[in-house]
Amino acid sequence: MMNSPHSQTCALITGGSQGLGLAIAKELVAQGCTRLVLTGRDAAKGEAAAAALSTGAVEASFLAVDMGDTGAVPGMVDRAAERMGRVTALVNSAAKTDRGSILDTTPDLFDAILEINAKGPFFALQRFAQRCIDEQIEGTCVNILSIVVHGGLPFLAPYGASKAALRYITKNAANTLAPHRIRVNGINVGWMDTPGEDAVQQKFHDRSPGWQDEARASLPFGRLVQPEHVAEQVAFLLGPQSGVVTGSIMDFDQRVVGAYPDTNES
Repeated sequence: MMNSPHSQTCALITGGSQGLGLAIAKELVAQGCTRLVLTGRDAAKGEAAAAALSTGAVEASFLAVDMGDTGAVPGMVDRAAERMGRVTALVNSAAKTDRGSILDTTPDLFDAILEINAKGPFFALQRFAQRCIDEQIEGTCVNILSIVVHGGLPFLAPYGASKAALRYITKNAANTLAPHRIRVNGINVGWMDTPGEDAVQQKFHDRSPGWQDEARASLPFGRLVQPEHVAEQVAFLLGPQSGVVTGSIMDFDQRVVGAYPDTNES
């Protein structure tokens, strides 16, 4: 059992059809998980991802869900429970990363980003916690946050606000749910190399294919954050190896928040 810490895990992963969400699903399977439900908006991509995971004893399925449709989110948790028998682990990975600054963000854009990145995860966690309490499940949740909660770049104003809100939700929920033995943690992910980020860089920043080489050269460790490395940390926080850890927020990045470049010229 030590090398299969997730043999009893029934995982619901939002945004699980690609990028970090899919990497988390693969890591959970590698650690013994055999029951997973992935969600996303692209049905074709999601069904393909679930089919690829469903080998041997693994049963993975896909639910087409828009996390911005708050009314559908509680039902998403219930449907996942119906498919797996129960939900013991929730990962809120789905996110909208459209750009906007304090000077040009519209109310509609602000609302759209907050709906998907904060409100949707809030009500997913609410329904998950309700079910865990009713079924006496010692559940675990990991919310995917962002390093930009510490301030971020000008064009990430609404995105950063949404992740800062989710950071608070993580802390508040962890405190509220601890008496029910439900753990909630979060990870502030840095600049990560995913298909979604590739599309965003080309769409919003006019970068050419292969922009990652230039980006890597500017970073301390010469590489972007890799989804599989974050996935390992998520699996750890979801699993029994992390013990009683709850309300923890990890900065998963190569730059130290609050540190400045060395200005000692001597």
